Amino acid sequence: MSAVNTVLDVHTRVSDLYSSPHDQIHEQLRLTVATRSLRETETLKERQENELINNHEYGLLNNIVDSQKVQPRNGAPTPDDLDELLVKVWKEPAFFLAHPKAVATLSLRETAAFGREATRRGVPPATVSLFGSQFITWRGVPLIPSDKLAVNEQGKTNILLLRVGESRQGGVGLYQPNLPGQQGVGLSVRFMGISRKAISSYLVSLYCSLAVLTDDAAAVLENVDVNQYHIYDYD
Repeated sequence: MSAVNTVLDVHTRVSDLYSSPHDQIHEQLRLTVATRSLRETETLKERQENELINNHEYGLLNNIVDSQKVQPRNGAPTPDDLDELLVKVWKEPAFFLAHPKAVATLSLRETAAFGREATRRGVPPATVSLFGSQFITWRGVPLIPSDKLAVNEQGKTNILLLRVGESRQGGVGLYQPNLPGQQGVGLSVRFMGISRKAISSYLVSLYCSLAVLTDDAAAVLENVDVNQYHIYDYD
């Protein structure tokens, strides 16, 4: 179980004078967790997402067995390559996960690597509405973009395919219940004191981990080239 931490500072004048109709400490906490942390670099949720994918101990990329790893045929991600992943995770696959340059939302599908390859073969991906947004799919499985799957200097990245849920023997998130100062699932907020400048400080901690219950619940397409383009002759 790892923790993503930040410190929330709220001036006592703000919490004293402006907590009606909205509790200012609660609102500042919501913004700290859901939008930008005080470091102004990443949100807590984004940092948690990065840990779930890249953590050296429990991250998805570091917990896929060799038999579930696939190499692309020609560098760029093709429909054939995604079919190979579906062969690896054939029981109730939930979604593909990849950098936006590899697979993207509907508005970007012609500029994403997989969209280019699928369109070149005359099989442009279908779309599905999830969480109020449109996502492309392959064989009915949505392709979800995440920039936490990095693209290296050579333009190479990875594409994951996952089955999720305990009942499906897939990937499951792990959280510690009954945390001190618990404000949500895995979220702890603890008062640290008031400074001489009347600043109230709160330690905000988001605890998380992940387990892949069976080897066939996850597969990865490695070394995907997102910089491969095609020239079309319309003459």
